[in-house]
Amino acid sequence: MGEKKLLMDDIILSMKGITKAFGATLALDGVDFEVRKGEVHALLGENGAGKSTLMKILNGVYQADAGEIRVSGQPVRFSGTHDAMLGGVGLIFQELNLIPTLTTVENAFLGRLKTTRTGRVKWKAMIDEFRTFMKSIDFEMDPSRLVSELSIAEKQMVEIARALMLESKLIVMDEPTATLTTEEIRKLFNIIRKLKLKGVTVVYISHRLEEIFEICDRATVLRDGKLICTLDVPETTKPQLIEYMVGRSMDIEFPEREHKIGDPILEVRRLFTPGFLRDIDFTLRRGEILGLAGLVGSGRSEIARAVFGADKIEKGDFLIDGKKVSIRSTMDAKRHSIGLVPEDRKDEGLSVEFSVLKNITITNLGKVSVGPMLSRTEERRQALTMVKELNIKTPSIQTRLEQLSGGNQQKVVLAKWLYNDADVLILDEPTRGIDVGAKYEIYLLINRLVEAGKAVIMISSELPEIFALSDRILVMYGGAATTCVDNYHGLRPEDIMKFAVG
Repeated sequence: MGEKKLLMDDIILSMKGITKAFGATLALDGVDFEVRKGEVHALLGENGAGKSTLMKILNGVYQADAGEIRVSGQPVRFSGTHDAMLGGVGLIFQELNLIPTLTTVENAFLGRLKTTRTGRVKWKAMIDEFRTFMKSIDFEMDPSRLVSELSIAEKQMVEIARALMLESKLIVMDEPTATLTTEEIRKLFNIIRKLKLKGVTVVYISHRLEEIFEICDRATVLRDGKLICTLDVPETTKPQLIEYMVGRSMDIEFPEREHKIGDPILEVRRLFTPGFLRDIDFTLRRGEILGLAGLVGSGRSEIARAVFGADKIEKGDFLIDGKKVSIRSTMDAKRHSIGLVPEDRKDEGLSVEFSVLKNITITNLGKVSVGPMLSRTEERRQALTMVKELNIKTPSIQTRLEQLSGGNQQKVVLAKWLYNDADVLILDEPTRGIDVGAKYEIYLLINRLVEAGKAVIMISSELPEIFALSDRILVMYGGAATTCVDNYHGLRPEDIMKFAVG
Protein backbone atom coordinates (compact mmCIF):
# COMPACT_ATOMS: atom_id res chain seq x y z
CA MET A 1 0.00 0.00 0.00
CA GLY A 2 2.81 2.41 0.96
CA GLU A 3 4.70 1.59 -2.26
CA LYS A 4 1.62 2.41 -4.39
CA LYS A 5 1.14 5.72 -2.56
CA LEU A 6 4.77 6.67 -3.21
CA LEU A 7 4.35 5.86 -6.90
CA MET A 8 1.23 8.04 -7.17
CA ASP A 9 2.98 10.93 -5.43
CA ASP A 10 5.81 10.58 -7.93
CA ILE A 11 3.53 11.51 -10.87
CA ILE A 12 3.50 15.24 -11.63
CA LEU A 13 1.46 15.01 -14.86
CA SER A 14 -1.27 12.54 -15.69
CA MET A 15 -3.30 12.77 -18.90
CA LYS A 16 -5.92 10.03 -19.29
CA GLY A 17 -8.01 9.17 -22.35
CA ILE A 18 -7.23 12.42 -24.20
CA THR A 19 -9.22 12.64 -27.43
CA LYS A 20 -9.25 15.52 -29.91
CA ALA A 21 -10.70 15.84 -33.41
CA PHE A 22 -10.32 18.65 -35.94
CA GLY A 23 -13.28 18.24 -38.25
CA ALA A 24 -13.10 14.73 -39.69
CA THR A 25 -9.46 14.29 -38.58
CA LEU A 26 -8.94 12.45 -35.27
CA ALA A 27 -5.71 14.00 -33.97
CA LEU A 28 -5.68 12.15 -30.62
CA ASP A 29 -7.47 8.90 -29.85
CA GLY A 30 -7.75 8.16 -26.12
CA VAL A 31 -4.09 8.92 -25.30
CA ASP A 32 -2.67 8.25 -21.82
CA PHE A 33 0.50 10.14 -20.81
CA GLU A 34 2.20 10.12 -17.41
CA VAL A 35 5.32 12.02 -16.35
CA ARG A 36 7.29 11.69 -13.11
CA LYS A 37 8.63 14.55 -11.02
CA GLY A 38 12.15 15.67 -11.86
CA GLU A 39 12.55 13.61 -15.04
CA VAL A 40 13.22 14.62 -18.63
CA HIS A 41 10.53 12.76 -20.54
CA ALA A 42 10.71 12.57 -24.33
CA LEU A 43 7.49 12.74 -26.35
CA LEU A 44 8.19 11.21 -29.76
CA GLY A 45 6.43 10.49 -33.03
CA GLU A 46 6.31 11.48 -36.66
CA ASN A 47 4.90 14.84 -37.77
CA GLY A 48 1.15 14.65 -37.30
CA ALA A 49 1.41 11.93 -34.64
CA GLY A 50 -0.27 14.24 -32.10
CA LYS A 51 2.65 15.36 -29.91
CA SER A 52 2.17 19.13 -30.19
CA THR A 53 -1.63 18.75 -30.04
CA LEU A 54 -1.36 16.81 -26.76
CA MET A 55 0.87 19.48 -25.24
CA LYS A 56 -1.32 22.32 -26.49
CA ILE A 57 -4.26 20.63 -24.77
CA LEU A 58 -2.21 20.53 -21.56
CA ASN A 59 -1.49 24.25 -21.90
CA GLY A 60 -5.05 25.25 -22.78
CA VAL A 61 -4.35 26.27 -26.38
CA TYR A 62 -6.85 23.55 -27.36
CA GLN A 63 -9.56 21.92 -25.25
CA ALA A 64 -9.83 18.12 -25.32
CA ASP A 65 -13.05 16.53 -26.57
CA ALA A 66 -12.65 13.86 -23.88
CA GLY A 67 -10.23 12.89 -21.14
CA GLU A 68 -8.81 14.12 -17.83
CA ILE A 69 -5.67 16.06 -16.91
CA ARG A 70 -4.08 16.13 -13.45
CA VAL A 71 -1.05 18.21 -12.42
CA SER A 72 0.45 17.27 -9.04
CA GLY A 73 -2.61 15.09 -8.44
CA GLN A 74 -5.11 17.93 -8.94
CA PRO A 75 -7.53 17.98 -11.90
CA VAL A 76 -6.88 20.97 -14.18
CA ARG A 77 -8.41 22.48 -17.31
CA PHE A 78 -6.37 25.51 -18.32
CA SER A 79 -8.10 28.17 -20.40
CA GLY A 80 -4.92 29.27 -22.16
CA THR A 81 -1.13 29.54 -21.89
CA HIS A 82 -1.32 32.37 -19.34
CA ASP A 83 -3.60 30.27 -17.14
CA ALA A 84 -1.21 27.32 -17.51
CA MET A 85 1.72 29.57 -16.65
CA LEU A 86 0.01 30.60 -13.41
CA GLY A 87 -0.54 26.89 -12.73
CA GLY A 88 3.21 26.21 -12.98
CA VAL A 89 3.27 24.81 -16.52
CA GLY A 90 5.49 26.50 -19.13
CA LEU A 91 5.58 25.81 -22.87
CA ILE A 92 8.27 26.54 -25.44
CA PHE A 93 6.50 26.27 -28.78
CA GLN A 94 8.02 24.73 -31.93
CA GLU A 95 6.73 27.69 -33.95
CA LEU A 96 8.01 30.81 -32.21
CA ASN A 97 5.36 33.04 -30.65
CA LEU A 98 7.19 36.30 -30.09
CA ILE A 99 5.96 39.79 -30.98
CA PRO A 100 8.48 41.20 -33.51
CA THR A 101 7.71 44.87 -32.79
CA LEU A 102 8.60 44.50 -29.09
CA THR A 103 12.05 44.27 -27.52
CA THR A 104 13.62 41.09 -26.18
CA VAL A 105 12.95 42.07 -22.55
CA GLU A 106 9.33 43.02 -23.34
CA ASN A 107 8.80 39.60 -24.91
CA ALA A 108 10.50 37.85 -21.98
CA PHE A 109 8.05 39.47 -19.54
CA LEU A 110 5.01 39.37 -21.81
CA GLY A 111 1.85 38.90 -19.73
CA ARG A 112 3.66 39.41 -16.43
CA LEU A 113 5.17 42.90 -16.43
CA LYS A 114 6.64 44.01 -13.12
CA THR A 115 4.77 47.09 -11.86
CA THR A 116 4.65 49.31 -8.82
CA ARG A 117 1.49 49.66 -6.72
CA THR A 118 0.59 52.69 -8.81
CA GLY A 119 0.87 50.74 -12.04
CA ARG A 120 4.23 52.04 -13.30
CA VAL A 121 6.31 49.49 -15.16
CA LYS A 122 9.56 48.63 -13.35
CA TRP A 123 11.76 48.60 -16.45
CA LYS A 124 15.09 48.62 -14.60
CA ALA A 125 14.12 45.63 -12.46
CA MET A 126 13.01 43.65 -15.52
CA ILE A 127 16.12 44.55 -17.52
CA ASP A 128 18.38 43.61 -14.61
CA GLU A 129 16.57 40.27 -14.14
CA PHE A 130 16.72 39.56 -17.88
CA ARG A 131 20.45 40.36 -18.09
CA THR A 132 21.21 38.26 -14.99
CA PHE A 133 19.29 35.31 -16.36
CA MET A 134 20.85 35.48 -19.84
CA LYS A 135 24.27 35.69 -18.22
CA SER A 136 23.47 32.60 -16.14
CA ILE A 137 22.80 30.61 -19.32
CA ASP A 138 25.93 32.08 -20.95
CA PHE A 139 24.09 33.86 -23.76
CA GLU A 140 24.61 37.54 -24.60
CA MET A 141 21.42 39.43 -25.48
CA ASP A 142 20.66 43.17 -25.67
CA PRO A 143 17.39 43.76 -23.72
CA SER A 144 16.51 46.77 -25.90
CA ARG A 145 16.91 44.98 -29.23
CA LEU A 146 13.75 44.44 -31.29
CA VAL A 147 12.80 40.81 -31.88
CA SER A 148 12.36 41.61 -35.58
CA GLU A 149 16.14 42.19 -35.75
CA LEU A 150 17.06 38.80 -34.25
CA SER A 151 18.14 35.65 -36.05
CA ILE A 152 15.99 32.53 -35.72
CA ALA A 153 18.42 31.06 -33.17
CA GLU A 154 18.35 34.26 -31.09
CA LYS A 155 14.54 34.29 -31.15
CA GLN A 156 14.56 30.70 -29.93
CA MET A 157 16.80 31.65 -27.00
CA VAL A 158 14.37 34.46 -26.04
CA GLU A 159 11.51 31.94 -26.17
CA ILE A 160 13.49 29.54 -23.98
CA ALA A 161 14.44 32.32 -21.54
CA ARG A 162 10.81 33.44 -21.25
CA ALA A 163 9.70 29.95 -20.19
CA LEU A 164 12.62 29.28 -17.85
CA MET A 165 12.36 32.64 -16.07
CA LEU A 166 8.86 31.70 -14.90
CA GLU A 167 10.37 29.03 -12.61
CA SER A 168 7.66 26.59 -13.69
CA LYS A 169 7.51 23.14 -12.06
CA LEU A 170 6.77 21.53 -15.44
CA ILE A 171 8.23 22.81 -18.71
CA VAL A 172 7.29 21.53 -22.17
CA MET A 173 10.03 22.05 -24.78
CA ASP A 174 8.75 21.53 -28.35
CA GLU A 175 11.76 21.23 -30.70
CA PRO A 176 13.87 23.66 -28.61
CA THR A 177 17.14 22.95 -30.45
CA ALA A 178 15.81 23.10 -34.01
CA THR A 179 17.65 26.36 -34.78
CA LEU A 180 20.48 26.23 -32.25
CA THR A 181 24.17 25.61 -32.86
CA THR A 182 26.05 22.74 -31.25
CA GLU A 183 27.43 25.11 -28.59
CA GLU A 184 23.99 26.58 -27.85
CA ILE A 185 22.54 23.06 -27.54
CA ARG A 186 25.29 22.20 -25.04
CA LYS A 187 24.34 25.25 -22.97
CA LEU A 188 20.63 24.33 -23.10
CA PHE A 189 21.37 20.77 -21.95
CA ASN A 190 23.38 22.13 -19.03
CA ILE A 191 20.34 24.24 -18.09
CA ILE A 192 18.07 21.20 -18.29
CA ARG A 193 20.40 19.21 -16.03
CA LYS A 194 20.33 22.06 -13.48
CA LEU A 195 16.52 22.11 -13.65
CA LYS A 196 16.45 18.37 -12.91
CA LEU A 197 18.59 18.91 -9.81
CA LYS A 198 16.00 21.46 -8.65
CA GLY A 199 13.20 18.93 -9.16
CA VAL A 200 11.79 20.62 -12.27
CA THR A 201 10.20 18.28 -14.82
CA VAL A 202 10.78 18.65 -18.57
CA VAL A 203 8.68 17.16 -21.37
CA TYR A 204 11.04 17.16 -24.33
CA ILE A 205 9.83 16.92 -27.95
CA SER A 206 12.51 16.47 -30.60
CA HIS A 207 13.13 14.67 -33.87
CA ARG A 208 16.88 14.57 -33.15
CA LEU A 209 17.08 11.13 -31.60
CA GLU A 210 20.71 11.55 -30.53
CA GLU A 211 19.46 14.27 -28.16
CA ILE A 212 16.92 11.88 -26.62
CA PHE A 213 19.68 9.48 -25.63
CA GLU A 214 21.81 12.29 -24.23
CA ILE A 215 19.29 14.12 -22.07
CA CYS A 216 16.10 12.06 -21.54
CA ASP A 217 15.19 9.47 -18.87
CA ARG A 218 12.03 7.98 -20.39
CA ALA A 219 10.21 8.27 -23.71
CA THR A 220 6.59 8.00 -24.84
CA VAL A 221 5.89 7.31 -28.52
CA LEU A 222 2.72 8.38 -30.36
CA ARG A 223 1.72 7.27 -33.83
CA ASP A 224 -1.34 8.45 -35.76
CA GLY A 225 -2.84 9.96 -32.60
CA LYS A 226 -2.49 6.78 -30.54
CA LEU A 227 -0.19 5.80 -27.67
CA ILE A 228 2.32 3.18 -28.85
CA CYS A 229 4.54 2.72 -25.79
CA THR A 230 6.43 4.30 -22.89
CA LEU A 231 9.94 3.02 -22.19
CA ASP A 232 13.19 3.73 -20.35
CA VAL A 233 15.62 5.44 -22.73
CA PRO A 234 18.81 3.70 -21.47
CA GLU A 235 17.18 0.33 -22.18
CA THR A 236 16.30 0.97 -25.81
CA THR A 237 18.14 1.72 -29.08
CA LYS A 238 17.78 4.27 -31.87
CA PRO A 239 16.53 1.68 -34.44
CA GLN A 240 13.88 0.50 -31.94
CA LEU A 241 12.65 4.06 -31.34
CA ILE A 242 12.46 4.71 -35.07
CA GLU A 243 10.49 1.50 -35.62
CA TYR A 244 8.01 2.46 -32.89
CA MET A 245 7.64 5.94 -34.42
CA VAL A 246 7.19 5.03 -38.08
CA GLY A 247 5.68 1.56 -37.66
CA ARG A 248 8.34 -0.12 -39.76
CA SER A 249 12.03 -0.92 -39.63
CA MET A 250 14.42 1.65 -41.12
CA ASP A 251 17.83 0.12 -41.66
CA ILE A 252 19.46 3.17 -43.25
CA GLU A 253 19.19 6.83 -42.27
CA PHE A 254 20.43 8.37 -45.52
CA PRO A 255 19.60 6.97 -48.97
CA GLU A 256 22.24 6.31 -51.61
CA ARG A 257 22.05 7.98 -55.00
CA GLU A 258 23.49 7.60 -58.45
CA HIS A 259 24.12 10.90 -60.20
CA LYS A 260 26.39 12.52 -62.70
CA ILE A 261 27.83 15.99 -61.99
CA GLY A 262 27.66 18.12 -65.11
CA ASP A 263 28.56 21.61 -66.25
CA PRO A 264 28.40 24.73 -64.06
CA ILE A 265 24.86 26.12 -63.78
CA LEU A 266 25.46 28.89 -61.19
CA GLU A 267 28.68 30.80 -60.52
CA VAL A 268 29.00 33.42 -57.78
CA ARG A 269 31.99 35.73 -58.03
CA ARG A 270 33.31 38.14 -55.36
CA LEU A 271 29.97 38.60 -53.64
CA PHE A 272 29.76 41.31 -50.98
CA THR A 273 26.71 42.45 -49.00
CA PRO A 274 26.52 45.66 -46.93
CA GLY A 275 28.44 45.13 -43.71
CA PHE A 276 28.57 41.33 -43.77
CA LEU A 277 29.31 38.91 -46.63
CA ARG A 278 32.72 39.46 -48.16
CA ASP A 279 34.42 38.02 -51.21
CA ILE A 280 32.23 34.92 -51.60
CA ASP A 281 33.18 32.69 -54.56
CA PHE A 282 31.69 29.34 -55.50
CA THR A 283 30.51 27.28 -58.47
CA LEU A 284 27.47 25.03 -58.49
CA ARG A 285 27.16 22.30 -61.14
CA ARG A 286 24.18 20.43 -62.52
CA GLY A 287 23.54 17.22 -60.63
CA GLU A 288 25.44 18.50 -57.57
CA ILE A 289 24.58 19.15 -53.94
CA LEU A 290 26.71 21.91 -52.43
CA GLY A 291 26.51 21.90 -48.63
CA LEU A 292 26.88 25.17 -46.69
CA ALA A 293 28.22 24.50 -43.19
CA GLY A 294 29.03 26.87 -40.33
CA LEU A 295 27.62 28.16 -37.08
CA VAL A 296 24.40 30.14 -36.90
CA GLY A 297 25.24 33.72 -37.92
CA SER A 298 28.23 32.68 -40.03
CA GLY A 299 26.65 33.86 -43.27
CA ARG A 300 25.03 30.69 -44.62
CA SER A 301 21.48 32.09 -44.81
CA GLU A 302 22.82 35.46 -46.03
CA ILE A 303 24.35 33.71 -49.07
CA ALA A 304 21.02 32.05 -49.77
CA ARG A 305 19.11 35.32 -49.54
CA ALA A 306 21.64 37.22 -51.66
CA VAL A 307 21.60 34.62 -54.45
CA PHE A 308 17.78 34.62 -54.35
CA GLY A 309 17.69 38.42 -54.60
CA ALA A 310 16.00 38.81 -51.21
CA ASP A 311 18.88 40.87 -49.73
CA LYS A 312 20.69 43.80 -51.26
CA ILE A 313 24.22 43.15 -52.48
CA GLU A 314 27.09 45.64 -52.49
CA LYS A 315 28.91 44.08 -55.39
CA GLY A 316 29.45 40.72 -57.04
CA ASP A 317 28.66 38.82 -60.22
CA PHE A 318 26.27 35.96 -60.97
CA LEU A 319 26.64 33.67 -63.97
CA ILE A 320 23.91 31.28 -65.13
CA ASP A 321 25.08 28.63 -67.61
CA GLY A 322 28.22 30.72 -68.16
CA LYS A 323 26.37 33.97 -68.95
CA LYS A 324 26.48 36.99 -66.65
CA VAL A 325 23.05 37.88 -65.27
CA SER A 326 21.61 40.47 -62.90
CA ILE A 327 19.90 39.23 -59.72
CA ARG A 328 18.65 42.20 -57.75
CA SER A 329 15.22 40.89 -56.71
CA THR A 330 13.38 37.64 -56.04
CA MET A 331 11.62 38.09 -59.39
CA ASP A 332 15.04 38.14 -61.09
CA ALA A 333 15.95 34.91 -59.28
CA LYS A 334 12.70 33.21 -60.29
CA ARG A 335 13.20 34.35 -63.89
CA HIS A 336 16.60 32.61 -63.84
CA SER A 337 15.00 29.44 -62.39
CA ILE A 338 16.30 29.81 -58.82
CA GLY A 339 14.09 28.83 -55.87
CA LEU A 340 14.55 29.23 -52.11
CA VAL A 341 13.11 27.17 -49.27
CA PRO A 342 13.81 29.59 -46.38
CA GLU A 343 14.86 28.77 -42.84
CA ASP A 344 11.76 30.42 -41.36
CA ARG A 345 8.94 28.66 -43.20
CA LYS A 346 6.23 30.26 -41.06
CA ASP A 347 7.08 33.90 -41.81
CA GLU A 348 8.91 33.68 -45.14
CA GLY A 349 8.09 30.42 -46.92
CA LEU A 350 4.33 30.10 -46.61
CA SER A 351 1.02 31.90 -46.31
CA VAL A 352 -0.46 29.85 -43.46
CA GLU A 353 -3.90 31.43 -43.84
CA PHE A 354 -4.11 30.17 -47.45
CA SER A 355 -4.94 26.66 -48.61
CA VAL A 356 -2.45 23.94 -49.55
CA LEU A 357 -3.51 24.43 -53.18
CA LYS A 358 -2.84 28.19 -53.21
CA ASN A 359 0.54 27.82 -51.51
CA ILE A 360 1.69 25.33 -54.14
CA THR A 361 0.55 27.14 -57.28
CA ILE A 362 1.31 30.72 -56.23
CA THR A 363 4.86 30.67 -57.63
CA ASN A 364 3.73 29.98 -61.20
CA LEU A 365 0.10 30.89 -61.94
CA GLY A 366 0.94 31.04 -65.65
CA LYS A 367 1.26 27.26 -65.57
CA VAL A 368 -2.44 26.91 -64.71
CA SER A 369 -3.80 29.76 -66.82
CA VAL A 370 -5.39 29.88 -70.24
CA GLY A 371 -4.64 33.38 -71.53
CA PRO A 372 -5.64 35.83 -68.76
CA MET A 373 -7.96 33.31 -67.10
CA LEU A 374 -6.99 30.95 -64.27
CA SER A 375 -8.01 27.33 -64.89
CA ARG A 376 -9.35 26.06 -61.57
CA THR A 377 -9.46 22.50 -62.93
CA GLU A 378 -5.79 22.56 -63.98
CA GLU A 379 -4.76 24.31 -60.73
CA ARG A 380 -6.47 21.54 -58.73
CA ARG A 381 -4.89 18.82 -60.89
CA GLN A 382 -1.37 20.26 -60.47
CA ALA A 383 -1.79 20.67 -56.70
CA LEU A 384 -3.10 17.12 -56.29
CA THR A 385 -0.12 15.82 -58.27
CA MET A 386 2.37 17.59 -55.98
CA VAL A 387 0.54 16.43 -52.81
CA LYS A 388 0.73 12.84 -54.06
CA GLU A 389 4.39 13.08 -55.17
CA LEU A 390 5.56 14.48 -51.84
CA ASN A 391 3.19 12.38 -49.72
CA ILE A 392 1.78 15.50 -48.02
CA LYS A 393 -0.68 14.47 -45.31
CA THR A 394 -3.65 16.81 -45.56
CA PRO A 395 -7.42 16.26 -45.34
CA SER A 396 -7.81 18.21 -48.58
CA ILE A 397 -5.89 20.53 -50.90
CA GLN A 398 -8.36 23.20 -49.72
CA THR A 399 -7.21 22.79 -46.09
CA ARG A 400 -5.63 25.91 -44.62
CA LEU A 401 -1.91 25.42 -44.14
CA GLU A 402 -1.99 26.35 -40.45
CA GLN A 403 -3.90 23.10 -39.80
CA LEU A 404 -1.01 20.92 -41.07
CA SER A 405 1.89 19.61 -38.98
CA GLY A 406 5.28 21.32 -39.28
CA GLY A 407 6.71 18.54 -41.43
CA ASN A 408 3.83 18.67 -43.89
CA GLN A 409 4.09 22.46 -44.06
CA GLN A 410 7.75 22.03 -45.00
CA LYS A 411 6.77 19.62 -47.76
CA VAL A 412 4.38 22.26 -49.13
CA VAL A 413 7.26 24.78 -49.32
CA LEU A 414 9.26 22.23 -51.30
CA ALA A 415 6.23 21.44 -53.45
CA LYS A 416 5.77 25.01 -54.63
CA TRP A 417 9.34 25.18 -55.97
CA LEU A 418 9.18 21.72 -57.52
CA TYR A 419 5.94 22.77 -59.18
CA ASN A 420 7.77 25.87 -60.42
CA ASP A 421 10.45 23.52 -61.84
CA ALA A 422 13.42 25.55 -60.53
CA ASP A 423 16.82 24.47 -61.88
CA VAL A 424 18.67 25.71 -58.78
CA LEU A 425 17.02 25.01 -55.44
CA ILE A 426 18.43 26.58 -52.25
CA LEU A 427 17.34 24.64 -49.15
CA ASP A 428 17.90 26.46 -45.84
CA GLU A 429 17.50 23.94 -42.99
CA PRO A 430 15.09 21.80 -45.07
CA THR A 431 14.56 19.16 -42.36
CA ARG A 432 14.29 21.44 -39.32
CA GLY A 433 11.56 20.12 -37.02
CA ILE A 434 10.83 17.13 -39.25
CA ASP A 435 10.57 13.52 -38.10
CA VAL A 436 12.86 10.72 -39.27
CA GLY A 437 10.35 9.28 -41.73
CA ALA A 438 9.64 12.63 -43.39
CA LYS A 439 13.38 13.44 -43.42
CA TYR A 440 14.07 10.28 -45.40
CA GLU A 441 11.36 11.24 -47.91
CA ILE A 442 12.94 14.70 -48.33
CA TYR A 443 16.39 13.13 -48.81
CA LEU A 444 14.93 10.92 -51.55
CA LEU A 445 13.34 13.99 -53.12
CA ILE A 446 16.65 15.92 -53.09
CA ASN A 447 18.38 12.94 -54.68
CA ARG A 448 15.68 12.78 -57.34
CA LEU A 449 16.24 16.44 -58.17
CA VAL A 450 19.98 16.12 -58.75
CA GLU A 451 19.56 12.86 -60.64
CA ALA A 452 17.31 14.83 -63.01
CA GLY A 453 20.11 17.38 -63.57
CA LYS A 454 18.95 20.04 -61.11
CA ALA A 455 21.40 21.61 -58.65
CA VAL A 456 20.94 22.05 -54.90
CA ILE A 457 22.54 24.34 -52.31
CA MET A 458 21.79 22.86 -48.89
CA ILE A 459 22.25 24.65 -45.59
CA SER A 460 22.05 22.52 -42.45
CA SER A 461 23.14 22.78 -38.84
CA GLU A 462 23.25 18.97 -38.69
CA LEU A 463 26.72 17.92 -39.83
CA PRO A 464 25.75 14.26 -40.40
CA GLU A 465 23.15 15.53 -42.89
CA ILE A 466 25.68 17.76 -44.64
CA PHE A 467 28.17 14.88 -44.85
CA ALA A 468 25.68 12.31 -46.10
CA LEU A 469 24.14 14.42 -48.87
CA SER A 470 26.77 16.90 -50.08
CA ASP A 471 29.24 16.43 -52.94
CA ARG A 472 31.22 19.47 -51.81
CA ILE A 473 31.08 21.53 -48.61
CA LEU A 474 31.57 25.30 -48.36
CA VAL A 475 32.34 26.31 -44.76
CA MET A 476 31.42 29.80 -43.52
CA TYR A 477 32.74 31.88 -40.63
CA GLY A 478 32.01 35.56 -39.90
CA GLY A 479 30.60 36.33 -43.35
CA ALA A 480 33.51 34.76 -45.26
CA ALA A 481 34.18 31.32 -46.73
CA THR A 482 36.99 29.63 -44.83
CA THR A 483 37.25 26.62 -47.15
CA CYS A 484 35.49 24.61 -49.83
CA VAL A 485 36.24 20.90 -49.75
CA ASP A 486 35.20 17.84 -51.70
CA ASN A 487 33.29 15.47 -49.47
CA TYR A 488 35.39 12.31 -49.39
CA HIS A 489 35.44 9.43 -46.91
CA GLY A 490 38.47 10.65 -44.96
CA LEU A 491 36.74 13.90 -43.94
CA ARG A 492 35.45 14.10 -40.36
CA PRO A 493 32.88 16.40 -38.68
CA GLU A 494 35.58 17.78 -36.39
CA ASP A 495 37.55 18.86 -39.47
CA ILE A 496 34.61 20.95 -40.64
CA MET A 497 34.12 22.41 -37.13
CA LYS A 498 37.72 23.68 -37.10
CA PHE A 499 36.96 25.79 -40.18
CA ALA A 500 33.51 26.77 -38.80
CA VAL A 501 35.03 28.37 -35.69
CA GLY A 502 37.58 30.33 -37.67
